[in-house]
Amino acid sequence: MIRNTTILVAAALLAWSAAAVHAQGVYRIVGPDGRVTFTDRPPQAGGAAMPAGGAASGAAEGNAALPYTLRQTAARYPVVLYTSADCAPCVNGRNLLVNRGIPFTERTVSSRDDIDALTRLAGDTGLPLLTLGRQQLKGFSDTEWTQYLDAAGYPRQSQLPADYQRPPAAPMVAAGQGAAPAPGSAPAQPEAARPEAARAAPAKPAARGAASPSNPAGIIF
Repeated sequence: MIRNTTILVAAALLAWSAAAVHAQGVYRIVGPDGRVTFTDRPPQAGGAAMPAGGAASGAAEGNAALPYTLRQTAARYPVVLYTSADCAPCVNGRNLLVNRGIPFTERTVSSRDDIDALTRLAGDTGLPLLTLGRQQLKGFSDTEWTQYLDAAGYPRQSQLPADYQRPPAAPMVAAGQGAAPAPGSAPAQPEAARPEAARAAPAKPAARGAASPSNPAGIIF
């Protein structure tokens, strides 16, 4: 009888501990450079964070439902499209990705903070910008984008599940991330005043290798 009571008490304590851990919460924080980190500490005032299971994790959740080969390609060479309103080439680029069934994330550029983040990423403010893994494709070109997608291993025909839902477009910099720097920190310098080495340099063109039917440009990632 005593042994059974001990087992029941231990089981109750274990269940309580699991519930406490679950209730603690995990926060997903996106930095100004787009880097994502996870923490169990609530964000500071003015910080931009959301529970890890929120809408911002939709891309990862959506990719989990993809066919195995497509999921592997998307993990190795994630596709991110940077767009703005009233940008016809941006619409053309988005349509190419959608029609081909490419799983991608879309980031919009509209605020001053977005523009600054885009400049740090690409070295200028030209749109659309497509990142494919570490490669950057500036401006829309059906031929060039197709060659890069082929070389990365993305299928020519859509393999997306019928119930696949593309993550909604989101600003490069979430509201609140453009707040004033913390007390004691040095004010941000204008782009023109920064040392040349501190500026974000545009990505180098892709290296070229042997051409093949699936990679006519001989692109090496």
